[in-house]
Amino acid sequence: MANWKCSKCGYTTEKAIPPDECPSCKQKCEFIDNTCYTPDCQGAGVDNRIK
Repeated sequence: MANWKCSKCGYTTEKAIPPDECPSCKQKCEFIDNTCYTPDCQGAGVDNRIK
């Protein structure tokens, strides 16, 4: 599963694909994949460096 972060409000969700509308801010937002792909953040599962 990938972790997705709303570009407007910062809401995060774990799904195979991001939703069309953000459940938090109720807007059509760009969702950024913030899944951890490097060893330095593997324990958390998300890359918190992605804003």
